[in-house]
Amino acid sequence: MHYQKIMKNKKLIESIEEIKKGNYLVLVEGKKDRKALQSFGIRRIIELKNRPLFQVVEAINEKEIIILTDLDSEGRKLFGKLRYFMQRKGIKINNKMRNEIFRTKLRNIEGLDSYLKLYCC
Repeated sequence: MHYQKIMKNKKLIESIEEIKKGNYLVLVEGKKDRKALQSFGIRRIIELKNRPLFQVVEAINEKEIIILTDLDSEGRKLFGKLRYFMQRKGIKINNKMRNEIFRTKLRNIEGLDSYLKLYCC
């Protein structure tokens, strides 16, 4: 069991490194989510809070982005809407990190740094 947790977290850390190396743009819900990702050195982050989705979508001119909304019902709805609009615009969604988070007990992005400190190798 402990080995499985280590391997899950290793893949999550690899996903974080991939975001940094690939210089991906990451969409998050709010300020605490942004701060959690910044603690890992991720710099290209857009907060969605209090911004109409159409403005966010119109402002993005990337080929591929990452959407890291929380894994609660509101975050899942927001992810679905954003994915739909981005794909209509021809923007690919990279889900690798989101899928790795789903494999853990973590359900919000703001807790990512604390989670990895607690459960990592």
